[in-house]
Amino acid sequence: SGKSTLINLLSGKQVSPVTAVPGTTKKVVSQRLGPFTLIDTPGFGEVNGVERGETALAAMREADLAVLVFDGAAGLRREDYELYQRLRAEKIPLVVALNKIDLIGRDLSLVVSDAQSKLGVSVVPISAKKGTNVATLLLPRIVEMRPALAVALGRELPFHRRRMTRSVIRNASTLNFFIGMEPIPLLDVPLLLASQVRLTLRIAAIYGEEMGTARAKELLSTIGGGILLRFATQQALKFLPGPGWIISGSVAGAGTWAMGQVAVAYFESRRRLSAAEMRELYGRVRSTRLRNPLIVLLHIIRGLPRVVRDRLRG
Repeated sequence: SGKSTLINLLSGKQVSPVTAVPGTTKKVVSQRLGPFTLIDTPGFGEVNGVERGETALAAMREADLAVLVFDGAAGLRREDYELYQRLRAEKIPLVVALNKIDLIGRDLSLVVSDAQSKLGVSVVPISAKKGTNVATLLLPRIVEMRPALAVALGRELPFHRRRMTRSVIRNASTLNFFIGMEPIPLLDVPLLLASQVRLTLRIAAIYGEEMGTARAKELLSTIGGGILLRFATQQALKFLPGPGWIISGSVAGAGTWAMGQVAVAYFESRRRLSAAEMRELYGRVRSTRLRNPLIVLLHIIRGLPRVVRDRLRG
């Protein structure tokens, strides 16, 4: 189904053997990527599938998240459905990838729709061979399911750092939007500050930079000024009940988004950005976010946990 090809693509080297013969993977092959292990297991429903399938299941029980790679060109088989149901019963967090879409052609939408209908869950169509949708859809879905993996993925996969930082910035700014809606002045400031410090530390970790809490606070002050300057307007809005609270949340979210973007630029420049350059960038990004309420609204919706969005749709 292309599991080995996908692992080799993600790791950037030949970790797992790739052949045209189904069931080539005869044992669990693992590649250490930071604090987690990417595991390529023997296929279910392939040659000697029963015994080796149990080996795969045992390995996945130890995983924080399992990526099921099904052969989209062959279509969803009974064995695939049974495997999915078994993993669901084991309560293993799952991301389902439909591989080999480069071989499907015009019927792709029908194949994806059929798989989603049978499994009752959204699937990610990819081509491990060509890399299609791996960076743009699969990795973001993995991070959405397990946000803590963003730091590890970004640190170990440099080409995907930007994408991983977008995830942690979106989550932090969404959280701060709701924190910022707290109607009592000053009560939210410690929480907002802690969230921004945590965001800065995570971005630093993604870029492989060592940074302590004190240095993160110093960087935030350099970017946006002191605590009073950063939060004065946002706190003043709380004295306007109702709309003021919503605007206060928007200001907090936009400020956090801008902080994250400047931190990314800072680390990508290898800490060469001057204080003036960082403040100018912060003001520009923050103003752009606040000038377009629709962008802020869409940003908040995207940051909501998938399970909440699914329940709202239902």
